[in-house]
Amino acid sequence: MPPPGDAGAGAPPRRIRVGEMLLNEGVISRDQLDRALAEQKSSSRMLGEMLVDQGIISNTVLVQTVAKCLGVKGCLLRHGLIDPAIFKIIGPEECERLKVIPMFRVGNTLTVAMAEPQSLPAIDRLRQITQCEINPVLALEPNIREYVKRYGSGDVDVNAFLTSLAESDVEVVERETVDEGPAADLDTMIAGSPIINLVNIAFLTAVKDKASDIHIEPDKKGTRIRYRIDGLLRDLMKPPPGMHAAIVSRVKVIGKMDVAEKRLPQEGRVRIVAEGREIDLRVSSMPTLLGEKIVVRILDKSNLKIRLEDLGFRAGALDTFKRFLDQSHGMALVTGPTGSGKTTTLYSALDLLRGPEVNILTVEDPVEYQLDLVNQIQVNEAVGMSFARALRSILRQDPDILMVGEIRDQDTARVAVQAALTGHLVLATLHTNDAPGAVARLSDMGIEHYLLSSAFNGAVAQRLARMVCAGCTTKYYPPEQVLSDAGIPDHAGRAFKKGAGCTRCHNSGFAGRVGVYEVFEVTPDIRRMIHHARPTHELRDAARRAGGLSLREEGVLLAVDGKTSLEEILRVTQNDDDANETAAPAKEAA
Repeated sequence: MPPPGDAGAGAPPRRIRVGEMLLNEGVISRDQLDRALAEQKSSSRMLGEMLVDQGIISNTVLVQTVAKCLGVKGCLLRHGLIDPAIFKIIGPEECERLKVIPMFRVGNTLTVAMAEPQSLPAIDRLRQITQCEINPVLALEPNIREYVKRYGSGDVDVNAFLTSLAESDVEVVERETVDEGPAADLDTMIAGSPIINLVNIAFLTAVKDKASDIHIEPDKKGTRIRYRIDGLLRDLMKPPPGMHAAIVSRVKVIGKMDVAEKRLPQEGRVRIVAEGREIDLRVSSMPTLLGEKIVVRILDKSNLKIRLEDLGFRAGALDTFKRFLDQSHGMALVTGPTGSGKTTTLYSALDLLRGPEVNILTVEDPVEYQLDLVNQIQVNEAVGMSFARALRSILRQDPDILMVGEIRDQDTARVAVQAALTGHLVLATLHTNDAPGAVARLSDMGIEHYLLSSAFNGAVAQRLARMVCAGCTTKYYPPEQVLSDAGIPDHAGRAFKKGAGCTRCHNSGFAGRVGVYEVFEVTPDIRRMIHHARPTHELRDAARRAGGLSLREEGVLLAVDGKTSLEEILRVTQNDDDANETAAPAKEAA
């Protein structure tokens, strides 16, 4: 930090008179200022540091005053404000040379504590290193040196400082869950408890890294906290032994669950404000042999891609999907395993269909995101509000389009099919391995084939594949066995893309996910086959003859385009029994 009575390197030419500002604001007296100035003449010390050492002002007052002179924000560094992962990007040598320390990143903006926040060369260098926009914040140079030394030595990491977090190190604003209208703000939670701060750190880190779930698991040695990013679990932290019960209790309090009940599974929900935006949390507890396991689902609206064109559909597949959404009645299904993005696809379909001229009603468990011009209904089994009962009731609400969060049982399936047969467009999700398998699944639920053949418009099967990280993309040549499994052995010698691994992608080589979609449209021929109860493999062959591609074939095309790797596609898609027969369409399309 430049001397409070003089301008530092890169500062405006006008002298900054911190002493005069302290005097004008009544923080110090004229006698105190005169004595300090007289003492400064006989030493090379900064005026502000002398006033702090004499106990006349605090470090906080000094930082705020100098920051006001420079026209920036100021802060005192402390644990919880500095992310160890971001510190490694710049490194201790560069931090010491520039007199800076990175604090936290929100989106593409990195907040950096600087002794000279007005130094444009330092800001340009930070922008070059991090590829981020820099938000400079003033901090005292000794304060910066202290924390650079701590974090540079490797002695401080997330796990080490969690138990000694001080008051107000972490702040999460909880909001009361209200079904109608906006949530009302509760008191800001500024906690001195290490347990509360640990839980807040876990939530904020997961939100910042765009995780979908947090797993808090009992372990023989204590607690393991992991979070799911791009479909895979990664270690977040390992709190010290003896903290598991307290961590679980804190999460239960946040989720408005029964803290005393440890023998039965529970579910809770809460809305928080983190990083300036509202985020819904779904909390689930499950008793295990070693203690309770908690899973927190993070529903961040900023991660929701609502336009169909943004989900990753290839042009031909998207046109087919839109074609059976354009029908005035019938059933369109989205299938896939849990966590494959089925609900997001349905929301995107509703976004395409909604408008003031149509009445859209949904039945969901839970309602994950709220949409304008859509009437959304929350299933509540505790009071008898099941999918089937809600569907029967909303048919008397004069709907044009219905969306069923999930077809789980025969009653729900039958009501949904009847609605599709009586002039309504029904969208729903179903758990099957592929799109043609939806017919067999509904048949297993007791739906007659002659009803299915009339009601069914088509299905989309989907998976989520990790995308190659744009920051470390490199070329590679897949082994012959991988090319053979992908159905493109003639691509030997062709370069594909993969990620080499970098700090942005946690050295995984992947950042973000893209959808892989198999679209199964019910043509007149397929409709006749459904009516005559033909098996799934015959329906699949008929769809292929009509130009459809399987999940694996669709994924291979994404790998050929460089969006993901072949190994990733082989991981997320099922091996096709008819690999020899299906290789040709993929090769031809590629």
